[in-house]
Amino acid sequence: MLDRPKAAIDLESRRVSRAVDAIFAHLLRPPGDSRDKLFEAMRHAAIGGGKRLRPLLAVASARLFAIDERRAIRVGAAIEAIHVYSLIHDDLPCMDNDDMRRGKPTVHRAFDEATAILAGDSLHAMAFEILSDHETHEDPFVRAALTLDLARAAGPSGMAGGQMMDLAAEGEALDLQAVTRLQQLKTGALIEFAVEAACIMARLPAEARTPYRGYARNIGLAFQIADDLIDHSGDAAAAGKRVGKDAASGKATIVSLLGPDRARQQAEMLVEQAVEHLSNHGSEADLLRAIAAFVTERDR
Repeated sequence: MLDRPKAAIDLESRRVSRAVDAIFAHLLRPPGDSRDKLFEAMRHAAIGGGKRLRPLLAVASARLFAIDERRAIRVGAAIEAIHVYSLIHDDLPCMDNDDMRRGKPTVHRAFDEATAILAGDSLHAMAFEILSDHETHEDPFVRAALTLDLARAAGPSGMAGGQMMDLAAEGEALDLQAVTRLQQLKTGALIEFAVEAACIMARLPAEARTPYRGYARNIGLAFQIADDLIDHSGDAAAAGKRVGKDAASGKATIVSLLGPDRARQQAEMLVEQAVEHLSNHGSEADLLRAIAAFVTERDR
């Protein structure tokens, strides 16, 4: 295990964030015409801020198989582009109607709703542009597999489907199983892809991916519980966004169903299980272990 893992995670997170921001800064240079506002809106949402958990997981997972980090960073940037597009759309008045995201005005507030929609659409498209580029991987079959799996993780069988379930759940009396399924799609699908992408680049057969999928599934759910705990009792300034939304909208969450203490215990158990999935690895898995250990620290 890493010495001083929190400090190591902070260092790695900042380094990965800078690398992802550099890719976005390069791809989102304003063209000097009437599209400049669109590019500025995309830059506003994508560059700076955020936890960058998904790119960090992509980099940490790539270490398991000694994959070139430059490839992992590009995959991480593609995942982050999908994540940021989803945040832009989630913040719109027709969805969650939020004014702040990552400590600054949401895109539709800083610009306008039409520009925000187009910025989200463009970031969605850019994710697949990044994955399909030869610079991400020289093998076209690997690039195709990455593209297919990210499309599944982002679409109706993944994040977007989970978001629809979340919208439909407002005011509904969901049980723990239904809430867990919702969160596995809405939040967990992209987190799972961040780990799965390394397996794809390593050309790992499906039957050999079981422990890594188990790790990612456990981390994804623990991460969402931590988010729910922040929404339940966190500080808006520290979170960089509005809190208390779930209770106000009548949404059932793992926290509302179990209570904060039992929910936190559940998250800690998930983290322990995630680490167990890495038992066949040595120091190359240390960053993944450290990420798991600190997922639940975010709500404290």
